[in-house]
Amino acid sequence: MSRSRIGITMGDPAGIGPELCARVLSDASVSQSIVPVVFGSHSILQRAAEAIGVQLPELEVLPTDANANPDSAAVVDHGECDLEIGTVKASSGLASFNYVETSIRWALQKQIDAVVTNPINKEAWNKAGIDFPGHTELFANRCDVERFCMMMYSPNFSVVMATTHIGLASVATSIPTQRVLEVIELASETMSRVLDRKPKLAVLGLNPHAGENGLIGNSEEESFILPAIEAARAKGIDATDPLPPDTAFLPSWREEIDCYVCMYHDQALIPFKAFNFDSGVNVTLGLPMIRSSVDHGTAFDIAWQGRASVSSLLSAIEFAS
Repeated sequence: MSRSRIGITMGDPAGIGPELCARVLSDASVSQSIVPVVFGSHSILQRAAEAIGVQLPELEVLPTDANANPDSAAVVDHGECDLEIGTVKASSGLASFNYVETSIRWALQKQIDAVVTNPINKEAWNKAGIDFPGHTELFANRCDVERFCMMMYSPNFSVVMATTHIGLASVATSIPTQRVLEVIELASETMSRVLDRKPKLAVLGLNPHAGENGLIGNSEEESFILPAIEAARAKGIDATDPLPPDTAFLPSWREEIDCYVCMYHDQALIPFKAFNFDSGVNVTLGLPMIRSSVDHGTAFDIAWQGRASVSSLLSAIEFAS
């Protein structure tokens, strides 16, 4: 069987992304299972490897506009940037954005089989004038898709979100029935492929106690969420009624549920990271390509010190491949 070409973006070079890439490239078992293609800076990668005492293998260094399908470990080189390790800067934010842009183009051109992203810093993107709140929205825009959502996957349980990087005050007006339905559908489609069986989905209410039959909130459960569930069931999807979010992740539910459909970012990410921080994988559903990511941030406070765990990146690579 041929090895998959997995594109790995370096992430913000001021964070832990470069050292994680160096660890992956130096791990012979990784290159035996995939062809790792790092999108970043060859010189920064070398410096990060030296900083943490890792020996890089021989790498093919390619320009960003190369028309290539690498068959051994490679770096798509974007050159140097004005870098200050552990610091939010527009220059490193722009560099990380460019790494992702190039990886998407290569994936759309079938030069790589999947993209795995290391963490970017949203403030650095903003300083660089980049008008995307994160990876998910950028991938959706560049792939020209409107039906997409974020999933956090783990063998323990997975979560998807109807809304992602928006303020809490905006959530209630951003979950119309159609949006909730498409997230349920995307979760069901993906988990069916992962599990090779029909998945069981839990749909969470927006309000405490799932609204207490309209007593709490503005009847979002009755107005938007329950109609989406009923429409999904009509298509053969196994989904619960809106569950109270504060009890949905109890052990009895986690034993039964394959994926939780959540209404907003922290409703999903707080329980997920509490249980799956080192093994979780961020996946964008609805794209014409496979995109997975680590489930942690840039960790500027420990960048280039050799202290960052590579576990989540390895999980993301395994999921993609």
